Amino acid sequence: MRSVRIGVDTGGTFTDVVAVDEQTGEITTTKTPSTPANPADGFMEGVRKVLRKAAGAEDVTMEAVSAVVHGTTVATNQLLEDRIADLGFVTTEGFEFILEIARQSVPDGYGNSYFWVKPPRIVPVHRVRTVGGRLDHTGAEVRPFDEEQAVAAARWFRDRGITAIGVCFLHSYANPAHEQRMREVLEREHPDAVVSLSCDVLREYREYERSVTTLVDAAVKPTMRRYIANLAERLEAAGNTRTGSPEESTRQGSAEKESAEKGSAEKGSAEKGSARQGSAGRGSGMPFSVMKSNGGVLSAAEVVHQPITTVLSGPAAGALGAALIAATAGHPSVITLDGGGTSTDVAVVVDGEPSLTTEGSIGRYPCKIPMIDIVTVGAGGGSVAWISPEGTLKVGPRSAGADPGPLCYGRGGTEVTVTDAHVFLGRVPPHLLGGEIPLDADAAREGIEALAGKIGLTPERTAAGILEISAFNQSNAIRQITVKRGLDVRDFPMVAFGGSGPLLVCRLIDILGLPSVIVPPDPGNVSAFGLLTVDVKNDYVRTFVTRDLSLKDAEEIFGDLEGQAASALDREGFAADAHVYARSADLRYNGQAYEVRVPAPAGPLDEAWRAEVLDRFHTEHRKLYGYGYRDDPRHGVEWVNLRVSGIGPITRPSIGRRPHGDPRPEPTASREVFYDEWGSAPIHRRRDLTAGARITGPAVIEEYGSTLPLHPGFTATMDEFGNLEVRRA
Repeated sequence: MRSVRIGVDTGGTFTDVVAVDEQTGEITTTKTPSTPANPADGFMEGVRKVLRKAAGAEDVTMEAVSAVVHGTTVATNQLLEDRIADLGFVTTEGFEFILEIARQSVPDGYGNSYFWVKPPRIVPVHRVRTVGGRLDHTGAEVRPFDEEQAVAAARWFRDRGITAIGVCFLHSYANPAHEQRMREVLEREHPDAVVSLSCDVLREYREYERSVTTLVDAAVKPTMRRYIANLAERLEAAGNTRTGSPEESTRQGSAEKESAEKGSAEKGSAEKGSARQGSAGRGSGMPFSVMKSNGGVLSAAEVVHQPITTVLSGPAAGALGAALIAATAGHPSVITLDGGGTSTDVAVVVDGEPSLTTEGSIGRYPCKIPMIDIVTVGAGGGSVAWISPEGTLKVGPRSAGADPGPLCYGRGGTEVTVTDAHVFLGRVPPHLLGGEIPLDADAAREGIEALAGKIGLTPERTAAGILEISAFNQSNAIRQITVKRGLDVRDFPMVAFGGSGPLLVCRLIDILGLPSVIVPPDPGNVSAFGLLTVDVKNDYVRTFVTRDLSLKDAEEIFGDLEGQAASALDREGFAADAHVYARSADLRYNGQAYEVRVPAPAGPLDEAWRAEVLDRFHTEHRKLYGYGYRDDPRHGVEWVNLRVSGIGPITRPSIGRRPHGDPRPEPTASREVFYDEWGSAPIHRRRDLTAGARITGPAVIEEYGSTLPLHPGFTATMDEFGNLEVRRA
């Protein structure tokens, strides 16, 4: 019987799906329009579509699916759109204004201080309750927990119908006892509440960031529980029917609809603790996992307990998929560019590993959870071209999205987008997804001409200007992730993927001086492919600030963190001998305010272990900032956080090789394309190209999910893994 693993990445415009046959290694890809009103609809349609495509002449049932891995933007979109309501906060007595005080930093520097208006807090001060009791920085109790005040706070939230509550007490990273007692009170007095404790979400010091991170987790938890539970139920319902004929698909859709309606009816009960969430991903026999921001995956049943870890799951999967593809082709260090319909996500991979950060943010909310270091810019295929009050042409960050979409979609869109500019200039075909979505070139032309008339340019210069602005927007994001972090962008090839990722690579090579750009096969599905390359991973942290770390203390803390990691991996079904633990530590020089993270060796903790960690810190500090105090006794080193990542390794899909063939392939057609001027450009079908094929611009290379416009003066060469490497001729 066939066994298939499926990855589903839901984006703002398209839902990308990849299926890998675990017996043959065959990879099947497809795309379907996203359904922003209910992302689960696009998810299920994508699963059905990829199974039909993978089946060929056979019938493939959902029973053949051994696992589903999902990259979702549900939590991200909720935060970016500020859809946060009825959120409560419990903190230590006397610290009720911690959110109001926040940090002294002002966006865009201190020159903005006179004009900047403090945005609304994630929880207004009138929905903050305080509870007596105090711990010191070592976790020792200074004043006992005030249960009477805790009961009053719980009842206050209950009486006002506030069901999502974050709890953050001073120094609970050192001792979680008071927060755990607060949870017991809330469970007893306000059983409908969904509660997030800072000692569970982020056991790390810095009270403001810990408070906001905990509150973000509480804010998205009800939404994620409903979404994941609904998807699990629909997958289970689909598993009882075949994916074959249209009649079977209709019956399957009806079963899913009933499941979706049931999930909607139970919306309220989905927020009441953990009774229903336990079925998410485990109710059916099919393992269902969700991508996390840290570069790992976690079962849906577990991820509903820590939904904040999913906030950048889609972009994280893309960076990991691109890293594997690039490393296989002999490029261990690359820049990754994921161009979608709404935005472009950029990351850096060094020696096969994407850079991580704990200083990230989602919208205006700092989130100190470990996440792949990704810079996002509003420059996608659906980015809208508009005229500023000063009369200048701008592009993005607002997007036409999937509905109504660009003018050329013919769905009622009224504004010119980047995609319309490409269509007008002939750089993309008059259809998407191999003809599944026809494009209205006349609507794009009329929109470009109208915009050109307003700014006094020719239609060609207007369309080319839209693309040039979009390319510079993308290049600024690339500089932010490289130059601002001390990396020379000219040292890194770039992997361009996503539906719109390859469209501007020739201009990015010129703007940034990139040595080359790698365009993988099926670039529109790299993020979904990345979902199937990711290990199960959980992160654990403990703040322990000291200038002289006792090896006994370090052994105790690492032992506790590794114990937590082992329990989580056991729940995920990994045998004890398959567990992998990756240690790291955050250190700084005495007097510094922020830390540098370095990997810590495995094995016994002795003086050699300590010396190795300190040596790595001095080396990394010099690499990042250009100086260090390795041999200066006046500048001691302070240990701040100890960390453990618990990893459950999976078997990654292998990337097949292409046969060699004609190095000078013949085009399949030609059409008028505007680069510097209008001219006939050969059109190549990517699926017809073989290893060693070399195409010289001007040309256009088309495939199912994306298009590569090859400008004059550039070449594209296919390597043995099917990647197109674009260079200046």
